Amino acid sequence: MTVTPSRAEGEDAVVRAGGRGGSGPGAGGRRGSGPEAGGTGRGVSSAPEGSPGERAAGEGHGTEARTGSPVAVPGARVAPAEAAPPAEVAPPTRGFLAKATLVTAVLSIAGALLGLGRDQALAHLFGAGTETDAFLVAWTVPEVAATLLIEDGMAFVLVPAFSLAVARRARGTGADPVRALVASTLPRLALAFVAVAALLMAGAPYLVAALAPGLPDPALAVDCTRLTATCVLSFGLAGYCSAALRAHRRFLAPAAIYVAYNTGIITAMFVLGDRWGVRSAAVGVAVGGCLMVAAQAPSLARQLFGRRRSAPETEATADAAAAQGPSPHDGPEATKAPQATEVADSPAPSMKHSVELALIAPVLMFALCRQSQVLIERFLASTLPSGAISHLNYAQKVAQIPMTLSLMLCTVTFPVLAQALAEGDTERARTRVERDVAVASCMVLLGAAAVFACAPQIIQLLFQRGAFTAQDTAATATVMRVYSVGLLGHTLVGALVRTYFSAGRPTWYPLAAMAAGIVATSWIGAGTVDAWGVRGIAAANAIGITVTAALLLSGMGERRSVPIRTRRVVHELSKPVRAAVCAAVAGAFCASRVDSPELALAAGGLTVTVVYVLLLRVLGVKAVAPAFRTALRSVTRRLPHVRFR
Repeated sequence: MTVTPSRAEGEDAVVRAGGRGGSGPGAGGRRGSGPEAGGTGRGVSSAPEGSPGERAAGEGHGTEARTGSPVAVPGARVAPAEAAPPAEVAPPTRGFLAKATLVTAVLSIAGALLGLGRDQALAHLFGAGTETDAFLVAWTVPEVAATLLIEDGMAFVLVPAFSLAVARRARGTGADPVRALVASTLPRLALAFVAVAALLMAGAPYLVAALAPGLPDPALAVDCTRLTATCVLSFGLAGYCSAALRAHRRFLAPAAIYVAYNTGIITAMFVLGDRWGVRSAAVGVAVGGCLMVAAQAPSLARQLFGRRRSAPETEATADAAAAQGPSPHDGPEATKAPQATEVADSPAPSMKHSVELALIAPVLMFALCRQSQVLIERFLASTLPSGAISHLNYAQKVAQIPMTLSLMLCTVTFPVLAQALAEGDTERARTRVERDVAVASCMVLLGAAAVFACAPQIIQLLFQRGAFTAQDTAATATVMRVYSVGLLGHTLVGALVRTYFSAGRPTWYPLAAMAAGIVATSWIGAGTVDAWGVRGIAAANAIGITVTAALLLSGMGERRSVPIRTRRVVHELSKPVRAAVCAAVAGAFCASRVDSPELALAAGGLTVTVVYVLLLRVLGVKAVAPAFRTALRSVTRRLPHVRFR
């Protein structure tokens, strides 16, 4: 590879050389984000004198790099500068990750708020009784489908496959590998989705009988299940589009899918609710799934059929970013120069092996096993008085909002982890995992403390109106407090399981860990449901997922995953746990002293936040401050090499 750092070549020179500024959207790692699958490497960038790109690439050849003469890097292919394809795509800076996380988080919050609006509309129109229990049994289908096809299962397989295809496109390997991957996978997957949806529609009576044998109105649940079964096709296509777009570093459309989805459900309930009852919500699921696909299809079409890129620089003005030099807040991902030419010179895997059954099977089985917690809960709750399933659903939806937000960073950094492991850089992978676990845990524990402290006020303000009574509020708030105990476990499972699947090799250990948690959930739930009712079911959920998180954390090692410093991670996790317990107790005490639910929520939330932050400082927790500063920088300073569209 020969590169001249002349200013006239500008962006192309930097992207071809893989300099620091060349972090445009291209090949990525894994699910949820889109850092390119490669790095700066030994190619020489057009970064200014003294920049990390020059130091990493031109060490030993500094004179030529500064004078603008072509530099022959040992081991690199020699080609004219204007014709040389990039060996790899540069890893993203921390600022890029911060802005990607911000975009994803903002749209996820919007989707979560609309999800709350959806649940509020369901509670207002239909309360918490026989009708809502029947619908929530049918709701199991989209919940499982979302986990398998959008959030976890298929994403763990498709994001790496598309990332590899985009990286091969960047190397200029003849025909477009991305289009080849779509042509070889999309028709077969779509046919499978149609077949499964038809099977669910035909077998709806048997499915309802298996999920909730004690349901008072199974016929209504069957009708709703047949309507929601259409989401298997729409969710499958939506998940496919999301994986492809995130591998191209397109975050806006994938992050907006739940905004479209919940908008469709809310609209259908208010338009059709008087005539069709709770079936209108099931119609909304079908409509919302179609909107998910429609929200992403234009952006994906531009990536597949738009102007052919010589490298994934469509979101990059790379020379401007390189000219800024390294940021004092950028992490090792921004300054380290991976061995890109070694990756470029190695034979690329055949695309037909990018999506293999050996890799898909453990991923899908894990996602299905994890989602079976909800199935167990509804199976046990179907034998309780009417409304039990609804109370569990409302409590879980609200309690899991902190978990969803805390995992946004892991969603964006997942490809960075996959990239580091693909390059054999275990130190960078370990640093990334430990940092993500620390930040996500601190965030979710703050939310868990707030949920525990202010659960009655939150449920009263969100749901207590129309058919949702004060008794429903009390029952739901109690369940939500129990759920909050397991939020750290849910977050750790979501963060750690990515490390097991990020290397692109089959592993069954996560499934074994999840199966152990499911066994614990089943036994504890069955043993406590008669005495404790829905509280026993929620406690079983919290204990089961915590068991899984502990097993995943203890199993981290070079043979299975990333060899993190487990004792150090556990020691650091104990600090925010202690802070959250104290903050939750203090917040609950303050909230209980105020009669107005609005003022009680404000007092409790403020107390939790102040106590938690102060205790984090006292205990010496340093994970959150750098992340906050980086996020603030990404908002206040425009990053010219990134566009989200």
